Amino acid sequence: MAAIGVYLTPKMEYVEGRCLSFVNSSTSLKLWPIIGRRNFPIRRKRIEVNCSMSNTMSPLESEEDAATLSSSDSLEDEFSHVTKFKMSDFKIRNRVSIGLGGRGDEIVFEAMVNDPHSPLYKTRVVLRQLISGRAKRRGHRAIEVLKRLARRKLMYHSYSMQVHGYICPSMMDENSSFTLVHGHHGSASLRHWLQRSDWLPTLEATLSLDQESVRRVGDDTIGGPAISRQLRLIRILMRDLLIGVNYVHSHGLAHTELRLENLHISAVDKHIKVGILGNASDFNEAGPADNASYDNMDRRRMMIAFDMRCVGFIMAKMVLRELMDPTIFAKFKAFLTKGNDPSCLREFLLHAVKRNSSAGNLGIQILDRNWGAGWHLLSVLLAPKPLDRISCLNALRHPFLCGPKWRVNLSIDLIRWSLGSTTVRIAEEYIYGQQQRSRLAHFVELMEMLNPYPKPKHWLGLLPGKWRLLYCTGRHIGLTLRQPSVRVLIGEAYLTISKVSKPNTTFSAASHISFTVMAGRDWAHDKSGVGGKLQVDSFFRLRAGRRLYLKEETITSKFPSATPDAQASILKRLSSKKWRKVIPINKFPSSLSVAKLVSNEIDVMMSLNEPLIGNMELAQKALQEVRTQIPPEMFDLSKIVCGTYLDSRLLVLRSVNGSALFFHRCANDS
Repeated sequence: MAAIGVYLTPKMEYVEGRCLSFVNSSTSLKLWPIIGRRNFPIRRKRIEVNCSMSNTMSPLESEEDAATLSSSDSLEDEFSHVTKFKMSDFKIRNRVSIGLGGRGDEIVFEAMVNDPHSPLYKTRVVLRQLISGRAKRRGHRAIEVLKRLARRKLMYHSYSMQVHGYICPSMMDENSSFTLVHGHHGSASLRHWLQRSDWLPTLEATLSLDQESVRRVGDDTIGGPAISRQLRLIRILMRDLLIGVNYVHSHGLAHTELRLENLHISAVDKHIKVGILGNASDFNEAGPADNASYDNMDRRRMMIAFDMRCVGFIMAKMVLRELMDPTIFAKFKAFLTKGNDPSCLREFLLHAVKRNSSAGNLGIQILDRNWGAGWHLLSVLLAPKPLDRISCLNALRHPFLCGPKWRVNLSIDLIRWSLGSTTVRIAEEYIYGQQQRSRLAHFVELMEMLNPYPKPKHWLGLLPGKWRLLYCTGRHIGLTLRQPSVRVLIGEAYLTISKVSKPNTTFSAASHISFTVMAGRDWAHDKSGVGGKLQVDSFFRLRAGRRLYLKEETITSKFPSATPDAQASILKRLSSKKWRKVIPINKFPSSLSVAKLVSNEIDVMMSLNEPLIGNMELAQKALQEVRTQIPPEMFDLSKIVCGTYLDSRLLVLRSVNGSALFFHRCANDS
């Protein structure tokens, strides 16, 4: 007979109960004291358990015990790179921060290492007790991943949340508690930073932005307006995040759980710490059955693409503070899940985000800088096809994350994007002086020369959609200094193109124009009136064609699309050192490949919301004014002869007289 004494210490149970009450508390940023007396009396109970053991043991029982001991030793050997702690090594703090809150199956609390023999003596750590079996597997996975990442200690300590060890009485008992001991990198996650009203100056002070920090992002200014300050801070955070994610990818792992709640900013080394890798997935973990049909390289690309999509969501929330609102972010995700192209996000967010928001629309202005480079980076991070998403290394070389002091070799895609974004911004200003009309015509000509899809076969998939008319080189859209008999305010002009089932090269085009007839005398201050719509339907076919440039052309329009002077200016630009590296053009081309549009009969229909007091003459004058303000090609689609530029967001169509109609793609449900 032998007697075994078992001691129960209620102190840990009391701490766990306090932490549970904290997890169910408010989610503010304040540090709440744990309810209860600090000097809790500890009573130790001695429970005696009498158990009988035979002096002899069967061979089968001895083999089972040996196997159990060997498996336990093997598990502890796998965790030999981390420290196994005891609960007595820590002094539990009486406060827990919201930013370190875990899942429903985790209990999180802070502690101080009070073991003088430990290298972490007097270091603040976070104890994360894992309750469910799934949570314990996440903890074991985090320790396993650490063994691979810790080979490069400098990178690991700089860009990843440090895991110091674990607390586990028995590795073999499934019911045994498992507590993960990891570093304390501040009391708030990146989400909590962004939710603060004074997040920008507070975060700048935490990161201690100095000349060295500014040099890291290639910026040449320290202070400046709010937009420059916020852009500089976003560059620092995004570059740190991409370096950390690339560090994980370079070791054959995908994080799979990148979000604002899993990112922490350390005030010690001024770096972003990527959260615990409890859900990290190995690129080569596919089973034998999967390897037969699914290549490891494809698996690697898909998993990296998933992480990059998460980085895109993080960037969108950092730049566009309005997306921190769950309702607006739900619309943002719905826009992507409905199959819309991310390159049209600007057109969507201009209507989805309120103009009078508390953020002051700074995010849209930040993304508009550097010829719309921010929108391009966001679109390639959220590309619908995983293989089209940008990698971490290429994202670090993107112009949006590189300051003006850094020279970035622009790709031909970025040059096309910059030209299109600049043209859209000029067209949206609606101040069409002679200089702006010349610049718009100049940029349209450059875009046509850089047309990525000159052959009609590429237009079959990209052409269908809803396009909004932004500008026409031959007509001034909107009210002018004229004195019309009827005041008409143009709303939106859309061109909806749909593919007809048979044959594949036949499309249906519908032109929708909304307007308001302001019959009152006080029209300058009161824009209300009778609304109306005008619709034109037609069918056309796609054919291959070429656009010829005539050396001797006569100017017949007041706003010509391309004069000989404009062509000379374009040639001069393309011959400069900046453009010669990308487009080796020695002389202006005599012709360009285009997609020719062969139109059929058209059908015109106009409707008014209310009758104009039975005045047919007034209705005719209103229709005439609409036709005066809107380009004639929108009424007579047969005048559109060819398409000269097309990509995922922009479209340029040419009419019989040489005018260019500039369109922007809209969302499917707009």
